[in-house]
Amino acid sequence: MASTNLRELLETIKTIAVVGASANEERPSFRVGQFLAENGYDVFAINPGLAGQELFGNEVYASLADLPFPVDMVDIFRNSEAAGNVVDEALQLEELPKAIWMQLGVINKAAAEKAETAGIIVVMDRCPKIELSKT
Repeated sequence: MASTNLRELLETIKTIAVVGASANEERPSFRVGQFLAENGYDVFAINPGLAGQELFGNEVYASLADLPFPVDMVDIFRNSEAAGNVVDEALQLEELPKAIWMQLGVINKAAAEKAETAGIIVVMDRCPKIELSKT
């Protein structure tokens, strides 16, 4: 997806699942999740070790499958190999997300192809916080 369309994509997103979110304020996944929440998105952390706790003003879930409602975007803070499993899990959801976003350094072309085949927009090796901060 062309970078000029990333802001447009982010303007259509309302709910975001951050897979691999951390409660450690020093971690990029925490800083990005917090930024997104502060900028009007409903952000739901996905982290089995924190399930049932609260992050970004919402309950933390163990997996995407545990979310009791659909999300517009899945933001992946896992390594490139693990991103494949996250995409597979997202493709099993009753209602597919509009977008799957793989964070900086996360590139999994096979997973991206699967998601795109299912009609999901895929962004790899980018950060929504950085894209939203661009003027």
